[in-house]
Amino acid sequence: MCGQSIDSLAVKFRSKLTIICIVEADICHILFVFLFFLASFGFASEVKAENFTFTQAVEDAWSIDPDRNELTTNYHSASRRAVAARSWFAGGPTVSGQYFDDHAIGSNEGYTTYQGGVSVPFWLPGQGSATVGVARAEALTIQERLHVARMAVAMRVLDTSANVVMAQRRLAIARIQKDTLEKIRASVIHGKHIGEVTLADQQIIASEIANAANEYSQSEERVETATSALRILLGRPTVPDILSFDNVALAHDGLFSAEALENNDPRVRAARQAVRTAEAGVHLAKASFMPNPEVGVAAIHEKQYGSPWDDRVGVTVSLPLPSDVRNVPMETDARNKLAAAISQEQQARRNVRQELAQVFSHLTATKDMFRNSVLSAENMNRRANEMNRSCRSVRHHWSNCYEPDPLPAVLCSSAIRRKLPGTLPSYEH
Repeated sequence: MCGQSIDSLAVKFRSKLTIICIVEADICHILFVFLFFLASFGFASEVKAENFTFTQAVEDAWSIDPDRNELTTNYHSASRRAVAARSWFAGGPTVSGQYFDDHAIGSNEGYTTYQGGVSVPFWLPGQGSATVGVARAEALTIQERLHVARMAVAMRVLDTSANVVMAQRRLAIARIQKDTLEKIRASVIHGKHIGEVTLADQQIIASEIANAANEYSQSEERVETATSALRILLGRPTVPDILSFDNVALAHDGLFSAEALENNDPRVRAARQAVRTAEAGVHLAKASFMPNPEVGVAAIHEKQYGSPWDDRVGVTVSLPLPSDVRNVPMETDARNKLAAAISQEQQARRNVRQELAQVFSHLTATKDMFRNSVLSAENMNRRANEMNRSCRSVRHHWSNCYEPDPLPAVLCSSAIRRKLPGTLPSYEH
């Protein structure tokens, strides 16, 4: 029998497959960080989608995203408010009418008065432009919120696609493990027939094959679950090519520094635009230092006994005076919103800065783990080849050393052991 036992063989074989799985996991971790933060690290992969890019997948997912309709409606509403704020007047016209007669007081002299008028409110100095500025800022804020929602959709697409790729690779590894163990079982059965292994070794490899079959079934389940989630997200049963990015494609974005990544993060941009909107609100509150004045025209028609005239036309002016009861709450509310927006922007920058630090640190560690895992796998493959050659060499020497007399065989065995010191480990492809 070549080697220690089939039990050691199975343990070593599963250890190698575990390292292969670790290598695959590191590849997807690097890919995830690489795509999200546009880091300058890329590598090729044999997993390719058929002419379905990541950008197209994001477009498909964004087109059917439930939050898109709500935010789009809010954006159009804010844009219409900005257009409406360009009006010449601060509000709609006011129509008034009055009627007087002397019948209610018991007189019947025929004194009757009809009076009517129309007036419109005017903007205060700077109030109209400030109102337009607030409406435009609100529209831009909602637009930045659309970018944040789109980024969230892109992240879901990337994460779900990576889950599909990982599940497919784990399924492939489980299939390789299962097929290889089947080949090992065939060798073990042959070795049992010729007396090189025992029945216990055959039972051990049968147990390993059963475990590999369970892992294969679980991998199939993970593939189906991940594929179903991606199909619901995209609205189509296609896996995007998330491994096609390289340094050349990323160079077009030009986002390599941490400061550029922070400033261009949609969450930071949305928070910064919210601060601008709050500042516009403070400016509008200052411009609205009093209620809007109203100017209009009025007409009076009277029926009086012996009166030399009965019709009159005039101009009306309504000028409400400033009051702290109205102005102070409005100004303080605007300043409170500005303070909250500034605080949210600072918090958003801190969160993004912390995430960038964690991701860059994780990227460095993952690249080292990937490099070390590849090196470990290469060394294990070389060790397996050496073990294979050792096994073949031992078998060859034992076949040459066979003699009817047991003494020369013992001497030949001692010579082989001097040539190959130590206990030979067991390995089979």
